[in-house]
Amino acid sequence: MKGLEQNLRKDISGEVYFDLISRGRYATDASHYQVMPDGVVVPESHQDVLAVIEHAKKAGIPVLARGSGSSQCGQTVNRGLVIDHTKYLNRILEFDATGRRCLVEPGIVLDELNHFLRPHGLWFPVDVSTSSRATLGGMAGNNSAGSRSIRYGIMRDNVTSITAILADGSERIFGPLDGTTRDELTSRLLAVGNREREEIENRFPKVLRRVGGYNLDTLIAGGQPINLAHLLIGSEGTLAWFKSIELKLSPLPQNRILGVCHFPTFYAAMDSAQHLVELDPTAIELIDRTMIELSRDIDMFRPVVEKFVKGEPAALLLVEFAEDDEQENLARLARLKELMADLGFGWQDSGDHWGGVVEAIDPSFQKEIFGVRKQGLNIMMSMKDERKPISFVEDCAVELTDLAEYTARLTDIFSKHNTTGTWYAHASVGCLHVRPVLNLRLDQDVKAMRAIVEEALEMVKEYKGSHSGEHGDGLVRSEFHEAMFGTRLANSFLEIKRCFDPSDLLNPGKIVNPARMDDRTLFRYGPDYRVEEMETVFDWSQWPGVGRGFQGAVEMCNNNGACRKTLEGSMCPSYRVTRDERDSTRGRANSLRLAISGQLGPGALGSEEMADTLKLCVSCKACRRECPTGVDMAKMKIEAVADRKKRTGFSLHDRLIGSMPYYAPLLSKVPWLANLRSTVPTLARIAERIDGFTSNRPLPRWRSDIYVAEPAAGPDSGKEVILFGDTFNTYFESENLYDAREVLIRSGY
Repeated sequence: MKGLEQNLRKDISGEVYFDLISRGRYATDASHYQVMPDGVVVPESHQDVLAVIEHAKKAGIPVLARGSGSSQCGQTVNRGLVIDHTKYLNRILEFDATGRRCLVEPGIVLDELNHFLRPHGLWFPVDVSTSSRATLGGMAGNNSAGSRSIRYGIMRDNVTSITAILADGSERIFGPLDGTTRDELTSRLLAVGNREREEIENRFPKVLRRVGGYNLDTLIAGGQPINLAHLLIGSEGTLAWFKSIELKLSPLPQNRILGVCHFPTFYAAMDSAQHLVELDPTAIELIDRTMIELSRDIDMFRPVVEKFVKGEPAALLLVEFAEDDEQENLARLARLKELMADLGFGWQDSGDHWGGVVEAIDPSFQKEIFGVRKQGLNIMMSMKDERKPISFVEDCAVELTDLAEYTARLTDIFSKHNTTGTWYAHASVGCLHVRPVLNLRLDQDVKAMRAIVEEALEMVKEYKGSHSGEHGDGLVRSEFHEAMFGTRLANSFLEIKRCFDPSDLLNPGKIVNPARMDDRTLFRYGPDYRVEEMETVFDWSQWPGVGRGFQGAVEMCNNNGACRKTLEGSMCPSYRVTRDERDSTRGRANSLRLAISGQLGPGALGSEEMADTLKLCVSCKACRRECPTGVDMAKMKIEAVADRKKRTGFSLHDRLIGSMPYYAPLLSKVPWLANLRSTVPTLARIAERIDGFTSNRPLPRWRSDIYVAEPAAGPDSGKEVILFGDTFNTYFESENLYDAREVLIRSGY
């Protein structure tokens, strides 16, 4: 690979990584799989991507397009070269407010796009729960849907055209077909559609959610023109690389209202969904009892849950209305309450008839409630146990009339295999994200996973449902296409792949020619995964694993990528500046996990590479507060630094920082002497060689007017508060402490 690396560095302007720790950060996504790539490229331009494809062809290794890496089925892990679009290829290329359309590059994040569109009264309505980091390229490759698909449809309903680069390096626009002459590729594709028309009609599920396989139904002429872009939607990077995507935009709803329906049993909630949908809501989202209980244990969610959850419901359905007329929304909310009563639920009742509706009229309250729902996966993954909710039957979809019976039977299957399931998501379209709780480090649980998926898919076929509702195929579901669609259509999928990519260059093993979904050599925690006993400086015993629980704390990161958000909260400040995966909380956690499990070689935890990975962590604790699984990178960084210092000892630089509280009182008496280093450039350069502090910028200035703690002050009746003066504020910015003291006194403390 050395020659390939050198050629890439020579021929592209973007970033190239072939070192083990960098590749390891791209070996996982939000699934339970791990596949180490051969290299990673972060292209700065489309020309860079063309060069990557050309060099990969010559080297005979695959290419994998990747967005935020939040896929739950292993779509974005593979061998070969990973192309990360998110840092540079993230622009809005065209915007037409009047025509309600825009053209974007694949790396733009959904929330950032909608932030741009909001002042124009528009939005892109495929509102996936990972909108804070999901890229439009990834959403198109996955055929994503989101909470409000019952009103707005899924990705294929909201994409007009795609400009793509094929495996042979050619560029073409895929969009609606007109009456012009067909080229060879188009003719071959249409021939497949015409030939398989009857089979597609008979075998493709008719439910609102179906994203499995290739969208062969788009090749059949119907009420609307054939749009070849819709064949690329949901292709998971296996057919072409998306250079740009043309999107249809929708008017931003001006008014919304939410009713939180409480149910005494899970079955009652599922049975009621078919009736609630008759009110024409924009969303009906499920939250089950497990999610409620886990949310109550998470600091950032507990206050919100206590506001909108009444009593101890077995399940909640969040029913949203978003009509232009605010009075119409209020009228529908009233009808929702009437319907719940007609279905036999009332606050004054008990047992199987207890229930009702909690109103959420205030927009900020609605946002808080949906914020809990959007973090459903992360909340479920916050279980501090080696058994975790696993994605493999989480995306099946059935008709609403079958939903209650389907979920009851699936629960029985879980019980048969000694596990339970966690449930949430899209009750409006019969697509619930259910995850059996398993420990995939154990052979018995891997066997249980296999048995559960086979039994569940037989049941889905019985209900004429879909085995893949919005999360795609990847490594989890591609294996089952033949069982779901039949041999003939499975062969047609392979034919489509060969039309676009005969050499299997683009993300091989997804949709066609898949591995077994239970191949443990592809698991993040495979059969050889081990963490050796280690000494730690902190007690991590609330988590399982070695190092007094340090292993379990590191492994809490589920790779969902919430730390890559940029528009709200504080996590993660260093990533927001660099946009490097290395500097995200997830990137650091992955590096730590690979290090403690020996996958980066001996001594990796205290290595120079690990120090480089952690150096921009400013220990702000934002991840501790905002990561739903509670990853505390600031505390973990201390463990890595401690391990390193055991081997290297402390430098003068370290000792000067660590001992500052002891010598600061002395230097504050002679600030003119202490500040000479910053005023004499030659002295700064000499000092840098000794103490390691850079001479390129001045150090904080010492001063004599330090903060001096004064006797207790304030009203006698006020609450007592202790003002802690840290070293930096005491000796360098004393006005902060004086001002804080004054604010506290005036506030009655």
